[in-house]
Amino acid sequence: MSPEVPPPTRRALLRAGACGLLGVAAGGCGFMPAKAPDEKDLAPVRARVDGDLVYFNWADYVDPSVFKGFEKEYGVKVVQSNFDSMEGMVAKLNAGNRYDIVFPSAKWAQRLVRGGRLRRIDHSQLPHTKNVFGAYPYFADPWYDPGSAHTVPFTAYKTGIGWRRDRIGDLTDSWRDLWSDKARGKVFLLDDRDEVLGMGALELGLDVSTGDPAALKRVTSLLGTLRPRLRGFSSDSYNNLLNGNAFITQAWSGDMAAMLNQAKDPSVFGFQAPKEGTPINSDCYAIPWNARHPGTAMLFIDYMLRPENVKKNIEYIGYPMPVAGTEKVYAELVRPFPECLVTEADLKADLFFRNGDRAAEDARDAAWTRVKAG
Repeated sequence: MSPEVPPPTRRALLRAGACGLLGVAAGGCGFMPAKAPDEKDLAPVRARVDGDLVYFNWADYVDPSVFKGFEKEYGVKVVQSNFDSMEGMVAKLNAGNRYDIVFPSAKWAQRLVRGGRLRRIDHSQLPHTKNVFGAYPYFADPWYDPGSAHTVPFTAYKTGIGWRRDRIGDLTDSWRDLWSDKARGKVFLLDDRDEVLGMGALELGLDVSTGDPAALKRVTSLLGTLRPRLRGFSSDSYNNLLNGNAFITQAWSGDMAAMLNQAKDPSVFGFQAPKEGTPINSDCYAIPWNARHPGTAMLFIDYMLRPENVKKNIEYIGYPMPVAGTEKVYAELVRPFPECLVTEADLKADLFFRNGDRAAEDARDAAWTRVKAG
């Protein structure tokens, strides 16, 4: 990355979504396909070149040199499109747009699987998946996709607090630090429903994904006491801290790690994973049911899992990738912010955001509206 031009935050416009866009499927939020996909559209395919790769992901989420290497090795082009929210990705899929590879987060992967929107993946066709599933048993059978039958993990990350030590000193390792009098008027929360409600729930000892109206009333009451101290809601924690708009902010670990490439003096900044608990999430590789070139998508997944490419991508995006042999690369990258590391214990703490039923999602939407309205 060029030190002169800060890259955009990888989650600058992320908003955690409601079920309204998706409809409701048995067992929680999901899709109601107009027509059930044919079995052949969901069956695994052989990893082979069957056309150029039509790629749909967050902007600036793969090192350009990795794309170039893939194109050169397989004689294909990578045709890139980007989304700025999970809802946006799903809306494009529902509208019939065809992509060969997409990157849903865990809860959205579950929705896509339940809706019959993802092709199954034969891990035996991907030699480098052994470096994932052999080293990280959590991802061999994750809650959002049993047996990782339709997905392969791409990144893992956590949510915590980023701050400027030069403005407010040290923190106490608690979400309550967001209420610091030293930071009044210079506090940001992520512009993200699940993250903000989840933070309030964890501070109160509640389930991070609670959809219980009584519990959410407690959460919104607590967040109401923080609202007068806020500068605003923004998922650009990266630049807000760098330019001093924020003294303290709710932040994704990957954006904090990426910020280290721009900080002239990293000791000015800090990142903590509060003791009350920190949400964990992961993005996945997935192949839509209507992909025109699923064989090329399979080759791309395996190419991305080669250790040399994983290392390049970790250094480029600032997010760890659960691939054996690359851990030291990320550990060195985040040496000033060691709490960015995602461990097996973090995964087992089960603080992923989960899908609720329609009533729970509606309750969370209503709570988020109250929080934003102040």
